[in-house]
Amino acid sequence: MVDPGLSDQNKYSDATEPTEDVTGEEGLAPELEEGVEVEEIVEPLPLSEKVIHINRVAKVIKGGRKFGFTAVVTVGNQNGMVGLGYGKANDVQAAIKKGVDQANKNMIEVPLINETIPHEMKCKYGAAVVFMKPASKGTGVIAGGPMRAILEIAGVKNVLAKSQGSKNQINVARATFEALKRIKWPEEVMEQRKRTVENYS
Repeated sequence: MVDPGLSDQNKYSDATEPTEDVTGEEGLAPELEEGVEVEEIVEPLPLSEKVIHINRVAKVIKGGRKFGFTAVVTVGNQNGMVGLGYGKANDVQAAIKKGVDQANKNMIEVPLINETIPHEMKCKYGAAVVFMKPASKGTGVIAGGPMRAILEIAGVKNVLAKSQGSKNQINVARATFEALKRIKWPEEVMEQRKRTVENYS
């Protein structure tokens, strides 16, 4: 004769054991309890693009002329990152796309202190000469043409800039980009001079 107690024990032996509650106080998992640091994920700022100049070019071929387009485009996040690109194609949209792709590849970081550049900079590209100088808060971007477009995309809010020599917009844009590329952080300059920022100030 089978013991009724044993049959009941076998009946419930295969039942799933209750799971242990892994949540802490107030229903939070242990890794999210109070006092535990959670690493914050910072997403990069979206890139903005601005067309500086579009030019139509013509090539004389057998049977007539073939037209094409060139585009100078600047790309940046308005927070210290900027790039410059030049594209050529048979239609405007394709030229702009090529310019944007090249600008993304040529992205650089511009040192910014209080929304302006750390020091003066003068640069020449071809016959175009550009000069830029730091400005106090509230001054705005005192520049025009390609210089203004590149400085705004780079995130410079206050600067005094001037373009001299050639007015060719492609050369002015490249001179401006080269000037921003040469700007350095104060710490880098002091390290080269083997001095500290405190001693220099």
